[in-house]
Amino acid sequence: MSRSRLVLIPADGSDPAPFLMLDADGRVLERGHLSPEAPALPGARVRTVVVVPGADVLIRWLTLPAGRPVQQRAAALWALRDDLAVDPAGMRVALGPVEADGSRLVAAVDDARLGEWTGRLASLGVEGATLVPDCLVPDAPEEADRLRSLVFGPAVAVRGQGLAVSVQPDLVPVIAAGRTVEPIDSEAAVEARLIATALAPPVDLGGSERRAPVGEGWKAWRLAGALALALLVSPLVLTAAAATRDDLAASRLRDDAEARARVLFPDMATDADPLAEAERRLALTSPPGGVAVVAAVLFQALEGVPGAELDSLTADPVSGVRATVSYTAFQDLEAIRSGVEALGLRMVEEATLEEGDRIASDIIVGVGA
Repeated sequence: MSRSRLVLIPADGSDPAPFLMLDADGRVLERGHLSPEAPALPGARVRTVVVVPGADVLIRWLTLPAGRPVQQRAAALWALRDDLAVDPAGMRVALGPVEADGSRLVAAVDDARLGEWTGRLASLGVEGATLVPDCLVPDAPEEADRLRSLVFGPAVAVRGQGLAVSVQPDLVPVIAAGRTVEPIDSEAAVEARLIATALAPPVDLGGSERRAPVGEGWKAWRLAGALALALLVSPLVLTAAAATRDDLAASRLRDDAEARARVLFPDMATDADPLAEAERRLALTSPPGGVAVVAAVLFQALEGVPGAELDSLTADPVSGVRATVSYTAFQDLEAIRSGVEALGLRMVEEATLEEGDRIASDIIVGVGA
């Protein structure tokens, strides 16, 4: 018989953690509390879902570009950058399933906070659990003018259409903004929502969608820029010039971006808009995320190899991106290849020759390169 265990992490880390043991149909088999003195029994074949404080988790529904999971999580981080109170490189992002309108639930939490939760769970004998923020436990009403709430210790989880937050009780009217709030307050109704969450977790903060290892966070953040802007991304190619409030700085940034675009695409017509033409060329093919993603991956791989430079880049309508790269030692090409493959793409070497004290290679980077 398949069993699930639902555990609630209390806001006060010193309190025991309540749990429910459920069968495959959601019937309660056992109730109790876990503590360091009375942890979960080791070796039990139980699927564990843990409800964590939602006040520490940012929830949004976003429409993300097509791509691999790592690319979509990077795109989500980019989209959330203005809503985050900490460095995005230190965030963990989890994605829910694609919904009918094409959007996805995106949950972001500080990696340090996540570490505190997993450490707390380890002391309770719980490892490898699915982590769900408490603000996703209430179900969302179908009506846009209604909300549902559920109390978790000192916080209130509030759920509505496109809304999931955990706030202090006195902030609920502010969040509601005139909408009717339906409290889930009976013991049976609360337990029913907990059981539903255990049987079908809407998202998993602690699962396979992990933040990139140390050293790759900046790569993921730069990749997010390519996904969000669908344009070239590198220290030398800036596409956010129009967003700056300083008109003079914006003009300088745009001039530099246009110059770099012409360097990267030397066959561009003299009367073409360099940025628009660069964007058009990067959109010529259809690997997951578009050629912009492929180009961004290549830029990140080059940045990880000291002395490596991009000499030219063109969009290939079949494979992805054709490029010429130069570097100082033969083993550098393998380092570039490893950087590309670490982000889910492939690199094929077409030709290599020595030019003085440097080496140049023609390569293709893409999904099926």
